[in-house]
Amino acid sequence: MAWATIGNVTTTHLDSATDDPSQARVEIYNALLELQNVINGRNAASGVAGLNASSKIDGAYLPNTIVSDASTNLTLQPTTGKIVLEDIISLTPQTVAELNARTDQAEGDVAYCSDGDAGSKCIAIYNGTDWKVISLGATIST
Repeated sequence: MAWATIGNVTTTHLDSATDDPSQARVEIYNALLELQNVINGRNAASGVAGLNASSKIDGAYLPNTIVSDASTNLTLQPTTGKIVLEDIISLTPQTVAELNARTDQAEGDVAYCSDGDAGSKCIAIYNGTDWKVISLGATIST
């Protein structure tokens, strides 16, 4: 299923009161075919994700991975100012060398560092100047 194509909708024989209706028939037909493509493109490949009764996109139509443009950060900016993630956050381990080589760090950045606490694993937070260590403590228990 292909999404509608604007080039398939013409109004050459529809935009004047003196146009011949018989010549407009093909244009009307093609426009209705494109409308069908829009209708049939809901929740279809190369179409558009529809909204459910709660005005939300069902999980089945959300991608498992979102990749931003080549040189653009992916930004989530909820109007509440708070992002809620359920379950677990998985941070890709980076070394001290990798973190220090970055040119995009900003105050408040958080990373999992594989060798940042005198060679031990830690969480690191960038304070605007340096990556600071948050040591991993004791093993969790009940």
